[in-house]
Amino acid sequence: MQETKKHKNDNKFLETKKEKNQPVPWGKRNWVQLGVFLATIGIGIQFFIYVHQSSGDGVIIVPRPPGVEGFLPIGALMGWKLFLQTGMWDPVHPAAMVIFGFACLLSIALRKSFCGWFCPVGTLSEWLWKFGDRFFGKNYQLPAWMDFPLRALKYLLLGFFVWAVFSMESLSILSFLQSPYYKISDVKMLHFFTRMSTLAMVVLILLGLASIIIRNFWCRYLCPYGALLGLLAIFSPTRIQRSPENCISCRRCSQICPYHLPVDEKLGIISPECNGCMDCTAVCPADNALELKTKGTGKYVWNTAKMSIVIIGLFAGLVFTARMTGHWQSSVTAQEFRIRLQTIDSPGVSHPAVRFR
Repeated sequence: MQETKKHKNDNKFLETKKEKNQPVPWGKRNWVQLGVFLATIGIGIQFFIYVHQSSGDGVIIVPRPPGVEGFLPIGALMGWKLFLQTGMWDPVHPAAMVIFGFACLLSIALRKSFCGWFCPVGTLSEWLWKFGDRFFGKNYQLPAWMDFPLRALKYLLLGFFVWAVFSMESLSILSFLQSPYYKISDVKMLHFFTRMSTLAMVVLILLGLASIIIRNFWCRYLCPYGALLGLLAIFSPTRIQRSPENCISCRRCSQICPYHLPVDEKLGIISPECNGCMDCTAVCPADNALELKTKGTGKYVWNTAKMSIVIIGLFAGLVFTARMTGHWQSSVTAQEFRIRLQTIDSPGVSHPAVRFR
């Protein structure tokens, strides 16, 4: 009986060696990514039209989409600190706090799945390296002596932002959140793309090229948002678990991992790099060898269908609750927005100085 099982596993090993370069088929996670990415593009277009209409004297037909505030994580971090200290919810960009809170909550519950399932930047990064894999036949992995210090960059950036925000007094944060600059900061962000400088364009092109040949270059080395979510995910009870008894040592899980994690060598993956994509479980040919589980739930095993429902359901539930409680729509009226838009390029609407302790 034991020899028969070993022979069966050896056959599976030979089969997987032939198929090790096969990509993961398009699945439910990819549909979630595509849906969020298209929604983000739609929000960007809607916001562009809103700003264009607000810059004139005509009637504003298109409403401002609160979802655009998802690209203001530093303001959201300030808002959360102020809320925890004073109980005040940021009225200027309240949706930023909701989206930021959703990302953090999701990371604590289901690892860094915000990055692997929801983040449009992460989705674009993944598409780029998969394109590079198909075009060049492979992706390149930096040597360990270069990879490790580069990965530290995103934590250094995160440390700077956390230090800057948590060194601010509550009154300084409140002053910033009520400043003319912050009330129009979403337009400043839009102008980064519509009025892009040559330097910014060159940097984005270089990041794009790097992302084609190196898996998740931006996410792996430079994203402070992902660094924060990864640190929170360390405390998540959910993780990839490997059964040595069922594992056939084909190494397909490690080869397919977008962050080059040694999945085939660990009993459980607690790395802050794991984004819960479940690609490793999708390519594993051995039954019950590799599964995503949550501690304390017995034999409950996650799959992409369950993850999709929970992630989309949690986001929809938080947005609905925020809408019903008045924590989603900005307090900046269309009239005030139009007035501030007329002075956006004046020196008085530059980034204000903040006072630290």
